[in-house]
Amino acid sequence: SAPHPAWGVPLHGSMTTIIDYGIGNLRSLAKAFAAAGVAVERTADPERIAEAERLVLPGVGAFGACADALASHGLTDLVRQRAEAGVPLLGVCVGMQLLFEASEERPGADGRAHDGLGLLPGRIVRFAPGLAADGQRLKVPHMGWNQLRTVHPHPILEGADGDWVYFVHSYHAAPSADGDRLATVAYGGDVPAVTGRDNVVGVQFHPEKSARAGLAMLRRFADWIPASDG
Repeated sequence: SAPHPAWGVPLHGSMTTIIDYGIGNLRSLAKAFAAAGVAVERTADPERIAEAERLVLPGVGAFGACADALASHGLTDLVRQRAEAGVPLLGVCVGMQLLFEASEERPGADGRAHDGLGLLPGRIVRFAPGLAADGQRLKVPHMGWNQLRTVHPHPILEGADGDWVYFVHSYHAAPSADGDRLATVAYGGDVPAVTGRDNVVGVQFHPEKSARAGLAMLRRFADWIPASDG
């Protein structure tokens, strides 16, 4: 493939579109994709998103704020439709959490949980109180480096078992289907770190802060062609 004009490295996959809905470490994520040799664009334009060959949904902070921002940009249904049409979709951090049905983080004024995209069955839950490992109390948020353990093989996890990646989160996914737990990390128990099914995949960690392991995963996402039969 042709070298990227700025980095002089081979381009991987098709153009990757980062959904810019005003929340997320977009610049760092875009730079990480580019450093990985992936052609990338950032946009909030529904027409560009509707035509995208693969999509990335970022997110940082609170689940409810991210869900509200996506809705205020008029993109919630569009992202769901593109995923349901088979477009590869990567959720990052809170973007991964948005792939699920709902989150218990900061319920709305009516006391109800905030709704996610519902592309993966399950909820987002807070780390249980009293987390401990080896007799020592674990802090929440879970912040720092942790080691991936592959649970179910997936193209974006090829060669990633044992990789160290960087986390910052107080809530985590609780998938309804065990098969959607693609990789975990140990933090007071097995915590989902990579989730997904069919053409949808999410990473709880920050690949843009995870050095070579993170860049390699972004590159694998850009090269990934989901099986048409699911």
